[in-house]
Amino acid sequence: TILPNPYSPTIISTDFKAQADDFIVQEQMVIDFSEDGEHLWLHLQKTHLNTAYVAKLLSKWAEVATHDVSYSGLKDRHALTSQWFSVRLPKKIAPEKDFTDFAKNWLNAGEKITLLDQHWHNKKLQRGTHKVNHFTITLRNVVGDTSAIDSQLEQIKANGVPNYFGEQRFGRDDNNINTALEFFATGRIDGRKPHPKFNRDKISLYLSAARSELFNAVLAKRVELGVWNTPLHVTEEVFNLAGTNSIFTVDNQNESTEILQRLSNHDIHLTAPMWGAGELASRGEVAELENSVINHNDQYQDKYQQLATGLVTQGLKQQRRATRLLPQNMAWRWLENADLELQFDLASGSFATSIIAMLMKS
Repeated sequence: TILPNPYSPTIISTDFKAQADDFIVQEQMVIDFSEDGEHLWLHLQKTHLNTAYVAKLLSKWAEVATHDVSYSGLKDRHALTSQWFSVRLPKKIAPEKDFTDFAKNWLNAGEKITLLDQHWHNKKLQRGTHKVNHFTITLRNVVGDTSAIDSQLEQIKANGVPNYFGEQRFGRDDNNINTALEFFATGRIDGRKPHPKFNRDKISLYLSAARSELFNAVLAKRVELGVWNTPLHVTEEVFNLAGTNSIFTVDNQNESTEILQRLSNHDIHLTAPMWGAGELASRGEVAELENSVINHNDQYQDKYQQLATGLVTQGLKQQRRATRLLPQNMAWRWLENADLELQFDLASGSFATSIIAMLMKS
């Protein structure tokens, strides 16, 4: 799906992810390890492997159930990524065989795992523990006017991009959305009834995809209207305090000047709904816009209504997500052969591919 772009994209063509180390992701996490306890934390670097598969390998290596293996967030498969995992070992004894040696027996050509560090700790690794990912992305053989590309990158550095969920959230050919629709309609996934406990992660994946689809649809409409980072009405919007999950509304129109200044300073962001049960937190024209995208969409009305109804039936509650994604510590440099290297930090749950997509002409 081609999502609306508030910028005039400047890259005509490029080779994206030509090789694994063209897309490097590093979890930024500082932990004061206790160096005792029953949880063995491992810092792993992996190539061409997704997070869930590495978790399964760790469970085989340690001979524990998969729910005894934890990680903070999912990482791209077609990339060079480093992230932490924890394995619960009640006897507080690590397996004799080195994990990287064990894993070699389960890897295909091009796949690789390297153990960077490990520590014992008295707590398991919880989802969402790390708050930031550092990206180093190399675009190969870039075609386009370099000064125009530099100018657009300056705009993105200053103003951010729409906080779209990336295409990897939806699977190949939108398979995750199609499976979510099947699950909502029949209670089955790929024709089979999922076990509520053992298939919890799989169910969660499809629920997240459904929510992400509806969020992107509302954000796309705001981008089309030119109000993805500008309020329609200050007293009808829902705002997010940058760097937190806190949201708030404004009742007094007299606060408009202060709110606009805070938006300009990137202290706060506008939000759009992560769909679920309950009333929208937005009001007036903003709530009408959000409802209209889901319930009165000429092209996707049936699809969006099925996704929205399914999310409510599954018990998810209305939440909000910022409409603006601001890369931190953003820098870039031109390399040989018209290659462009980008570096930046993003809050976990954000998608670097959403930045790259804004640079690319369709």
